[in-house]
Amino acid sequence: MRRSPLFAALLIPLFALACDRRAEQPATDTAADAQAAAAVSDSAAAPAAAPAPALDDPTIAAIFDAANSADMETGKLAAERGSTKAVRDFGAMLVRDHKAVRAQGRDLAKKLGVTPTPPADDASARAHAEAMQTLRAKSGADFDRAFLDHEVAFHQGVIDAVNSTLLPAIQNAELKALVVKVAPAFQAHMIAAQNLGKQVADASSSSNR
Repeated sequence: MRRSPLFAALLIPLFALACDRRAEQPATDTAADAQAAAAVSDSAAAPAAAPAPALDDPTIAAIFDAANSADMETGKLAAERGSTKAVRDFGAMLVRDHKAVRAQGRDLAKKLGVTPTPPADDASARAHAEAMQTLRAKSGADFDRAFLDHEVAFHQGVIDAVNSTLLPAIQNAELKALVVKVAPAFQAHMIAAQNLGKQVADASSSSNR
């Protein structure tokens, strides 16, 4: 499945960190290891990033905050530009949900005295700007399809990162509990985007008959 450019940028330092940790382990030449290395390489296809910082709680808090902020902006665009009420309503829901989750994350960071610190050489802002530029250039059903494809890929990327990388690295129990609590919302958003995307595709197919 295609990943969104934004979350690919968020994942680059995470994949780099994972590679650094694998380098500390004894080398193996099994087929499974080769396949895993290829998968990481494909998923993180992008210009080489600077050496990754430690994936500590402040960095994770920043990644979490950036993901919510980014989808608030894409949701707001859809709420204004979607060609159907269903797409506009879905965009508005994303804004509400991610705003609430972002507020919980910021409140917890403040309570814990954690200052969210983005990864070094963080490319997420640039990638998000490019995604927004692409979406703004579209209109009508083309916008709806591009937006919903983005949302499916974005939320799948979040889910993958949470399960494989973020949760195992979180040290603070309260931060981990928050991420676990809100994870189902990301899954629900992805499923909603998939279902709505199918409706848009079916409607387009019917209109072309």
